[in-house]
Amino acid sequence: MAKATKKQALGRGLSALLKDPSNDIQSVQDKNADKVIGNIVDLELASIEVNPFQPRTNFNEESLRELASSIKELGVIQPITVRKLGFEKYQLVSGERRFRASKLIGLETIPAYIRIANDQESLEMALVENIQRQDLDPIEIALSYQRLIDEIQLTQEQMSDRVGKKRSTIANYLRLLKLDPIIQTGMRDGFLSMGHGRAIINIEDQSIQLDIYEKIIANKLSVRETEALVKNYNETSQVVVPKKKPTQELPVYIKKGIKDFSEYFGNKIDVKVSSNGKGKISIPFHSEEDFNRIKKLVESAK
Repeated sequence: MAKATKKQALGRGLSALLKDPSNDIQSVQDKNADKVIGNIVDLELASIEVNPFQPRTNFNEESLRELASSIKELGVIQPITVRKLGFEKYQLVSGERRFRASKLIGLETIPAYIRIANDQESLEMALVENIQRQDLDPIEIALSYQRLIDEIQLTQEQMSDRVGKKRSTIANYLRLLKLDPIIQTGMRDGFLSMGHGRAIINIEDQSIQLDIYEKIIANKLSVRETEALVKNYNETSQVVVPKKKPTQELPVYIKKGIKDFSEYFGNKIDVKVSSNGKGKISIPFHSEEDFNRIKKLVESAK
């Protein structure tokens, strides 16, 4: 808490400098620009507008509330980035979740890095910085890449250098935009993975793509099963769902034991048994903290 407060306190003197009309900084050559540009400044939320170039369109409300609760408790640990539009007027470049969450709990100010940038530079900064995020869905990432191509005129090779991704990875994302819009929406909503999308894109006819999409949803097909379905269509021109091997019913002793395992580890345990009686127990974890929690449980049981 003290660390976050100190950061904001340091920015208050710079905030006062920005409120002085005689010190209205418009470029890096202006007087006192070096005191502001690149430093953490405490800005009023009311002076910041949302970035129209923001590639991200979906913001999970529950996730925002959790972030807001964290900010209320600890403060804004990581400053947002803005660009200066005019006197006491700024626009978000990155950090919209922090910005929204801060408004949710009624904060009046937020720590920010100020940059001087034109519209094209701002768009490129917003797109490149947001592509690095882990919580963007595949279609959002693909659209960001496409905007870098269309509006910044970057080649795939140049994008590879800017975002630190292989050219083949960028190409795979861009190919997803050839999917029918309904399938793209399904990916954004989490009904399909990127692996499913990459399999379907091997079908050019979008009506067939939709047929396959419906069968994936109806039959809960895995990526591998989807790949087999697409391969079969390309060979026979028929969309036939591959028959699944009948699942072997778990023995009674395992059914009883799974509940105990799941309650002990705090996660749903998966058990697979072969016909010869041998099997495998899988314990899922959702984060490094969750892994360490399970590790402690195992250690305490020794």
